[in-house]
Amino acid sequence: MPAYKSYCWSLGTTSFRMVEFNRKIEEQLKLLNEFWALPANGSANWTSNSTLQTQYYNFIKGKGFIEDKDAPRKDKDAREKTSGLVDIGLITDERRLTPAGQALLSIAECGKFDKNNILQIPADSFVYFKQLLKTSIPFEDSVIRPYLILAYLLSEFGELSKDEFAYLLPLATDKAKMKQIIANIRDIRAGKESINDAILSVILDMPNYQEAKAMFLSAPTVDEYLMMEIGMNRKSREYDIAYLNLYNALLLFKAHQDTPSALKLFDAANKLSGKPRLSWKFYLFNTVSKSRIQKNGVRTVHTNRKIFEINDDVAFKEEFFNLLHLFKAKSLLDDYFDLNRRYFKTTDTVLFQDNKVKLDIIPSCYFSIIKNDLLEIAFASSNKLHQNCSLSEINKVFDVTQAQIFSKAEELYGVQVRNLFDIQNYVDQERYQRFNKMIDERFSDDVLISLLTKFEKRADDEIRSDVTNNADIPTIFEYILAIIWYKVSRRQGKVLEYMNLSLDADLLPITHAAGGHEDITYHYEATEFYPAHTLLIEATLANSTNQRRMEMEPVSRHLGDYLLSHNEEAYCLFATTFLHVNVVADFRSRKNSPYYSNDGERCIEGMKIIPCNTEEIKNIIEKRLTYSHLYGIFETAFKSIVAPNLWYDQELKQQLKRIDQ
Repeated sequence: MPAYKSYCWSLGTTSFRMVEFNRKIEEQLKLLNEFWALPANGSANWTSNSTLQTQYYNFIKGKGFIEDKDAPRKDKDAREKTSGLVDIGLITDERRLTPAGQALLSIAECGKFDKNNILQIPADSFVYFKQLLKTSIPFEDSVIRPYLILAYLLSEFGELSKDEFAYLLPLATDKAKMKQIIANIRDIRAGKESINDAILSVILDMPNYQEAKAMFLSAPTVDEYLMMEIGMNRKSREYDIAYLNLYNALLLFKAHQDTPSALKLFDAANKLSGKPRLSWKFYLFNTVSKSRIQKNGVRTVHTNRKIFEINDDVAFKEEFFNLLHLFKAKSLLDDYFDLNRRYFKTTDTVLFQDNKVKLDIIPSCYFSIIKNDLLEIAFASSNKLHQNCSLSEINKVFDVTQAQIFSKAEELYGVQVRNLFDIQNYVDQERYQRFNKMIDERFSDDVLISLLTKFEKRADDEIRSDVTNNADIPTIFEYILAIIWYKVSRRQGKVLEYMNLSLDADLLPITHAAGGHEDITYHYEATEFYPAHTLLIEATLANSTNQRRMEMEPVSRHLGDYLLSHNEEAYCLFATTFLHVNVVADFRSRKNSPYYSNDGERCIEGMKIIPCNTEEIKNIIEKRLTYSHLYGIFETAFKSIVAPNLWYDQELKQQLKRIDQ
């Protein structure tokens, strides 16, 4: 009897799919180190030790890593929470940190993300890059190295569409399939076939699908047993019983195209499990509302679909079989899309923008140089997975020189490269072009105002959906403030450097396990409206008592330390969703208070701190005020002698309201 066999790959498992992906990996490495350092655990074995696994679950829950209610099977959840780290070689099967895992943890703990490597990517990303070069997935009698397959296809085509990445890339499971996928992509782009055709061409070529199809086409009757057999469900055969009702409902509608048969067809599709339910409904109907079908009847059905136009019984069954497995395959590949993207994004080498996937500039040069050697190792395992080794130690194929990168950049991008500065300058120009384009497309003034309101309401899920799920909400708040201030400053200045944030290759924020510094350091050159100076922007979502406890000292300390260590004019803008009157009073008191170095030898006389809540920032956006306007308002407000409890309302809030657009 036919049985399900895998036809695609994925990095990790769907059980290891978390928001703030980078930070969760770093935190787990730290927690595993702490867990194994406990005297009772030092010599314990992880494998088949459900008691120890449950203890680890309780340990990380006690540390706040897990906030949900207890898992029904704690040992299983502990295995799943750590499985992704095993897959990419950061920990062993025994959940002990490997040298590669130790290297990543060390970078995260010290917070040094220098880009002094051949690809000019952050140090943590370079560790991920090397790990994914080595990472392989068992598949039947061989192995697959997904990142190398992606790199080869991107070097071959320059870019992949989102659909090509999601639905075709994971089908490249050996050299022959790789060549088939390349041919499929060429045919799709030439208009000779569709993505659906390409998916079916791969899965229907497999012996188990051929056997199931032959069984279905030759069966004199279609019953529940046959549907379970030909469905080859990965989890439980019973899930496929519902397809019998759909099969019969399709036959009924073919024979009687009326409202009752349309409703039976909708009900049958609606009883399917998982994502294929939606696929069938969208395929069959122009609405997912049953009431509209009741009202409009046959007009809601896509009667021009092939399955309704077939008159031959065998051909009808063949089309049903194809659709059944196409929608199942696309459902599985949709699940894997997000998972694969998360892992690939850790390397900071792959861009996911405008429904396109491509390599960033220097990685593109790198893989163009070694492309012809990739297929020789893309389906072979590496014995260096756990090691924190150099590229050449992974494989001599990866040993590329800076001079080769320079030469390839000139060839691919037509830019003259004489030294590292030239290529860095070209990369920076391209990054700012992408950043400005992203602001135009994703962060209009209306969107920014809406986001500020969501921060005020702490609509965290909506914020992550609008921006990214790889950063915590405070980090996203800092990022959005940086974009706002960049626009207020008429996009002058190197804002990507001014943000004291880690950004991924798509220029979206990442949260790491470590941190601690002023949030944004904005440098201004002298103009007719203000002298040369630096603006430190501190951001917080803390409110009430927490704001007094958490922000009064750090804000003044950051500004004071900056002034002591830099011979330049500087002040601080404190941005928040809630402004406590005593925080305002404290900041006003700093105007005339000295701030000393730790040894007491040096001192600055007073500091300028301007508090500003998001209501006023929204007002600034709505009126399209520029920094030239704001500097004067801030300076006048700073010099005011109005009492602290009245100062904010009179000197900032009311002054901003009075300004005409």
